[in-house]
Amino acid sequence: MKLIRYGDAGKEKTGVIIDGVRYDTSAYGGDYNERFFEDNGLARLEEFVKANQGRLIEVSDSERLGSPVARPSKIVCIGLNYAKHAHETNAKIPEEPILFFKSTTALVGPNDDLIIPKNSVKTDWEVELALVISKKASYVSEEDAMDYVAGYCLHNDVSEREFQLERGGTWDKGKGCDTFAPVGPFLATKDEIEDPHKLRLWLKLNGEILQDGNTDDLIFGLPKLVSYISQFMTLLPGDIISTGTPAGVGLGFNPPLYLKPGDVVELGIDGLGTSRQMVKAYAKD
Repeated sequence: MKLIRYGDAGKEKTGVIIDGVRYDTSAYGGDYNERFFEDNGLARLEEFVKANQGRLIEVSDSERLGSPVARPSKIVCIGLNYAKHAHETNAKIPEEPILFFKSTTALVGPNDDLIIPKNSVKTDWEVELALVISKKASYVSEEDAMDYVAGYCLHNDVSEREFQLERGGTWDKGKGCDTFAPVGPFLATKDEIEDPHKLRLWLKLNGEILQDGNTDDLIFGLPKLVSYISQFMTLLPGDIISTGTPAGVGLGFNPPLYLKPGDVVELGIDGLGTSRQMVKAYAKD
């Protein structure tokens, strides 16, 4: 299945995509959140959709899409997880996964505006494959790790490099700004993706392809990541893990290239759709 959430920000309704057409599933009840996933929601939603085949209400393509997952308990990200990306940033290949967090308030829809933070001069892009956790995971083995994955999403791990690298401390303050986690357009359940380790992912800036990689370049694969993270924290249903970005980020250019108001960022992953963000300057409400 392909799950969507649509409508005004903060008032999203649930839906699914069937044969390229969006349908409303509000009558199913509830949101695509922690309770949904922990209560066997994917299986029950599939039954609901089958039982209501031909009766589901179509959703207009003009409707805004929100993140396909309601605000999770956490967004865990992996740094320097593509060999070519580590090389372009002159970083040593990690011996263990590098973990950091994005704030859940950074989460937005796939086509929402990307806002350059106040006082930012080094806002960057990162196309990434994200996975969503299906059930509570603690001390999970690599062999069992994929049993805890609900599905996959497209994610732009937007980063402010000065905040991240030049202001001391951890990376988190360069990763969690508002609008820095556009996710979607949909959540594809595991059966929709034959091999998550063989997916092309790409990103364009103003129509020019700057990132063009494949998940076969991952240093640490998905089972390793789920298992590894679960050794340090409990992953809850609906949590998002973003698995790293391939080469081609602005930081890696000489001289570096960063986003400015008026830029348009487009990105996509095989089988997981595309998203588009218009870059705008911070403006006080």
